[in-house]
Amino acid sequence: QVQLVESGGGLVQAGGSLRLSCAASGRTLTSYEVGWFRQAPGKEREFVAIVSWSGSSTYYADSVKGRFTISRDNAKNTVYLQMNTLKPEDTAVYYCAVTTRWGIRPEDFGSWGQGTQVTVSS
Repeated sequence: QVQLVESGGGLVQAGGSLRLSCAASGRTLTSYEVGWFRQAPGKEREFVAIVSWSGSSTYYADSVKGRFTISRDNAKNTVYLQMNTLKPEDTAVYYCAVTTRWGIRPEDFGSWGQGTQVTVSS
């Protein structure tokens, strides 16, 4: 079983940037595709981005396309989410999770991290 720990969240003004990290332990991340999700208060968890095990393929939600970049460093067993041009509507708890198949539904993923809070002020 892989354990995931997210970090890098914080408070940022609109238009600013943050880079989130998802560090894995217990098993190598090369066994998995890795996704980022987010959940705002009172809303369902929503898909943000996914990266293939090799890093060669990525896919984004329309709401973040062109602003967010997902990447991975398998040597460090870590996946990143670079978030630029942040908007107040990006405010949420961000989670990373792993899957053995390409998907965007939360139920496709297992081994979730505990989440990191991102707050974007206007």
